Order: sequence, then structure tokens, then C-alpha cells
Amino acid sequence: MLLYPLYASVVAIESPTKVDDEQWLAYWIIYSFLTLFEMVAEPLLSWIPIWYTVKLIFVTWLVLPQLRGSAFIYNKFVREQLRLYGYGGHKEDKEVTKPSSPSKGRNKFLGLARSKKGE
Repeated sequence: MLLYPLYASVVAIESPTKVDDEQWLAYWIIYSFLTLFEMVAEPLLSWIPIWYTVKLIFVTWLVLPQLRGSAFIYNKFVREQLRLYGYGGHKEDKEVTKPSSPSKGRNKFLGLARSKKGE
């Protein structure tokens, strides 16, 4: 859950394209949410015997770049919540892109730092 993502994040930062950076930033955001959820729900989760198996399968889905689980969760849930509460949501922003298209989505996460214009 940590070793490969750490390695892949360093490789992504050192690569010339930004698409892989976005994939791993999305992973770390989702993994942080999962860790916070686990900390809060620990008393309840301790009663669920298959929790660690479910977590292992879920994090594997998030980590594997071929499955793009972290980008899916980010685009479908996190980004929608950010737009709902006024972060990002610019029309020029698109989903976290696939690694096969390095020219798209270079300024994806910059929309989070900008405030909404005209409001």
C-alpha cells in the first residue's frame, strides 16, 4: 500500500509528463481519505472480520495503473464534491487523464488552487 506508490510517485515526479503525476496525486488523496475513515471508524471496523481483505482488494485496485481506480474515484466522487463546494469546477478542466495521452490534462489540479471567477 505504501512501497510501490512511493516508488511510482518519485518516478512520476521525475518524468517529463504530468499525466502520471495526476494519477499518483489522485491515489494519495483517496488513500488519505481511506486512512482518515479507518481512524474514525476503527471501533466499528474491528467487528468486521473481512475488513482487511476488502481494504487490500480496494487499495490494489487503486494502486494498479492499468485499472486506474484512483483516477476513477477522484473523477466520480472527489472532484464532484470539490465542485459542489466551490473548488475548481472550471469548464476547461477535464478528468484525470490516461497515461497514454501525455498532452492532455496538464493543468488539471491547478483548478483547485484558483478561485471561481465572477463570484
